[in-house]
Amino acid sequence: MSTRVLVSGGNGFVGSAVCLALLRHGFEVRALARPTSDTTTLEGADVEIVRGDLLDPPTLRAALDGCEGLFHVAADYRLWARNPEEIRMTNVRGTRNILAAARSAGVARIVHTSSVATLGLHEDGTPSDEETPASYADMIGEYKRSKYLSEKTARRRARAGQDIVIVNPSAPVGPRDRKPTPTGQMVLDAARGKMPAYVDTGLNIVHVDDVAEGHVLAYRHGERGRRYILGGENMSLREILSTVAELSGRAGPKIRLPHRALLPIAHAAEAWARISDRAPTITVDGVKLARHKMYFTSRRAETELGYRARPAREALADAIQWFRDQGYFSRRRPA
Repeated sequence: MSTRVLVSGGNGFVGSAVCLALLRHGFEVRALARPTSDTTTLEGADVEIVRGDLLDPPTLRAALDGCEGLFHVAADYRLWARNPEEIRMTNVRGTRNILAAARSAGVARIVHTSSVATLGLHEDGTPSDEETPASYADMIGEYKRSKYLSEKTARRRARAGQDIVIVNPSAPVGPRDRKPTPTGQMVLDAARGKMPAYVDTGLNIVHVDDVAEGHVLAYRHGERGRRYILGGENMSLREILSTVAELSGRAGPKIRLPHRALLPIAHAAEAWARISDRAPTITVDGVKLARHKMYFTSRRAETELGYRARPAREALADAIQWFRDQGYFSRRRPA
């Protein structure tokens, strides 16, 4: 008999990839989506969709009924919001609610999706690992602060005896990035020739489907309370944009901008966003984050879980192809 699991945020970018990976591995999958959420990413998949909300505990208890496992993937992944408290409520209180509901429902094992955003960074750009220290004061922006606190909740619950494994994805790209995510939007903008300049920063790029496989491996082999980075390849922003340009048949970026030149633009973009109610194309927190190279190593996950990630070029190519197939190249930037 197959194991039934619930994936919170199963209709989202990472969540849908986790659902599909679980199906490939023979799990019985139930996806939690908010009442108004689009579930197009799961069309045609043998997934039971249940409606609920992380801030509505009774719906969480109902969704977890009969489940042996939980993949808590749902999160508010925005670097800017008119009301930042929305991000904190979903990511922090929502995590507390669903972990409490899982304990009440007798769920045997949980994979909590955190982020590399909760980890420390090295000033010299050396890749960080799961033990690189970081404090709340190091967190830039409400997204990072909320993920730091939600992971802290998961670790505390694990120490208290709840069987929780934590995974820390880096910057996933690939198919089904419908919104898109901030990283996906960057790839899309570059593929459309709308990013002729770059700053001196870097990211760890990973295919979303590899992140999803890492979730399954963590469920099967991860140690309770232990963190596992699910990353791919460390690349400078210039390398990322140049690769996207090459894959899209465009010229790569030629202009390097100093970080200080972007801050006034970001402040102005956020001011306009508050008036227009459209997300800014550049954020103050994003500029501050770009001062650091966000490089990571997945050695622990590779050694302990058997995790593997494909080259970043393949992840970027799949993302570009999906955006092209879905008509994103001809659309205006989404709100």
